Parts: sequence; structure tokens; C-alpha cells
Amino acid sequence: MQERAVWLVWLGVLAALVLAAVGVCVGSTGFENLLQAMLSEASQGEDAAMARQIVWDIRLPRTLGAWAAGALLGLAGAVAQGLFRNPLADPYLLGSASGASLGVALALAALGGGAGMLGGSMMNTGVTVSVFSSSLAVRLGLTGAAFLGAVLAVVLTLALSSGVSHTLRLLLAGVVVGVVLGAMTHLVLLFTPDSLQAMQAFMLGSTAFVGWAACLLMGAVWLLCVLAAWSLSRVLDGLSLGDATALSLGLPVAPMRAALVVVLALATGSAVAQTGLIAFVGLAAPHLVRAVLKSTHGLLMLLASLVGGALLMAADILARWLVAPQELPVGVLTAVLGGGYLLWLMRRGAAKPLTGSA
Repeated sequence: MQERAVWLVWLGVLAALVLAAVGVCVGSTGFENLLQAMLSEASQGEDAAMARQIVWDIRLPRTLGAWAAGALLGLAGAVAQGLFRNPLADPYLLGSASGASLGVALALAALGGGAGMLGGSMMNTGVTVSVFSSSLAVRLGLTGAAFLGAVLAVVLTLALSSGVSHTLRLLLAGVVVGVVLGAMTHLVLLFTPDSLQAMQAFMLGSTAFVGWAACLLMGAVWLLCVLAAWSLSRVLDGLSLGDATALSLGLPVAPMRAALVVVLALATGSAVAQTGLIAFVGLAAPHLVRAVLKSTHGLLMLLASLVGGALLMAADILARWLVAPQELPVGVLTAVLGGGYLLWLMRRGAAKPLTGSA
């Protein structure tokens, strides 16, 4: 099993490299390879400079940002499913996405941004305040707001469900918290109509305005969350056998569970703050890993992160290419593809008992 896991890790890395190479060749007009124009000695002057700017300032950070956001969502999905012992749990079912959206909406309203797609300026300083701003300071502020909102949503969900022992109560609490916080987000937008257009793009999910600042931020958060989740994977292995078994193994369940909730909120909040609401990546990635490998949670979370990154990178490439020169919101595309995948899983699961009885 260990050898197979190593091969899967390398396969995930290879898939990411191949998709990254394809991603820098897909632009607003469809497939357009600018690497030859950028690297060729015969291409000089304005053409080479323009090709270099398009690749390095637009396509490459967007492609890498899609991988980083997908990796964060895949990791968050694996943590959520292990923490709550429910294969249908994902970061969004617990209300963390709605909390992150509310945090971003409040931040935009408080800072006076969000005017149009790219936002407005904060106190006439010239700093663009928007969910798609390229400023590192604005990115840090929005990520912090999304993180606090995600933590608040998860804490409310846990409080309403009286812990994580009752799965049905937990899921119902997550739905209630998500609906309430979503309503509060719409209320904020009602009183700050200038934020509506930017938040609409945010809610549909998009990687169109991800720059190097967002890539750097998501990459740092991903590394931190992977290391933290790996160090806490033993408690997930213990919780899979029940709380009593985990306690009998001497694991400090309560503080480690709280730390896992922080990892879940940070990974979800960071991804949502940079790319908006992108559905099904966090739910599908762990399932795809389990379909090919049975492993402990430490390896599962790493592989789910790699698979999530590859999934969102592939979806982003399709969103740019399918209806070029128009572009589909990547969140809409992942919802359609993810919904179809779940329907296929349900149909296959329903067919198994019939096959067995025959």
C-alpha cells in the first residue's frame, strides 16, 4: 500500500505540472500557445514583451492559484469528513463558506470597496478594495475576514449540534447556520449596493483575477494547513473508531479536535476569500482518493489535497476554453460536474444491493 501511495503522490504532482503547462496556453481566445513567442529568439520587441506579460502576469498566477485553491478545498474536505465521521461532510455543509462570504461582504462594506467588478478605493488612498484586488494588504485583510467568518460559522454549528457525536443534528445545524449567515450576507449587500456586482462574481466562483499575491498567500496557508493536519492525523484515525476508543488511546481529543476545526476554517476561508464559492471540490476529492486507495487520514489528506488542486485546475482550464472568447464561472462548472459525479455515485451505490441479491 505504501508503494502505491507514493506512486499516487507522484501522479498527482505530474498531473499538476501537465495541467499547469496546458493552463498557460489557454487564454481568452481558447488555446493559444504564447510560450514559443515568449522564448523564441526570433521573437523580439513588443510581441515577445506582450507574450511574456500575458503568461507571467495573468495565465501562470491564475493557473497556480486555481491549484492552490483546489488543494485547500480538497484538504478541508478530507478534514471535515474525518472530523465528523461523515463522507457527505464538506466545508460548505458546516456553514463555513457562508461565514466566509459574510466576512468578506462586511469587510467590503466597512472599507467602502466593491464598486463594480474591481471595487473602489479605500479612503481616497488609491488602494483598490475588492475581492479581486491584487494588493497583498487587501488580500491579507479579506483572508482574515473570511477566516473569522468561517470560524464563527463552524463554532455556531458545533454549538447548535451540541458537539459532533450526532451526525444528523450536525448536518441540520450546518444547514441552518449556512442559511442564516447567507441571509445576513444578502442583507449587508442590500445596504451596500455598490458591493453587489463584485460579490455576485465572488458567489459564482472565479479565478480570473487571482494574482501572485493571492498565490503566495494561498500557498503559505496550504503549507501551514498540510503540516498541521498531518500532525493531527492520529486523532482522526482514533476518532474513526469512536470517541471512547480515541480517549482510551490517550489522545487529547478535545484540544486536537479544536485544532482541526481551526485548520478546516483557515483552509476554507483562505480559498473562499481568493476565488469565491467553488462547490464540490472539497467533497469529491476525498472520495476519489478512497476509490483507489484505503489509507490512514494523514496520507488521505495529502492525496485529497493534490487531487483537489488538479480538479480545480482542470475545471479552470475548461471554464476558459469551452465557450471562448466568453468564460464560464468556474464555480458553476464544478457544481455541474460535481453534481453529475455524485448522482453517478448514488446510482452505483443503489445498484450494488440489486447486484448482490441477484
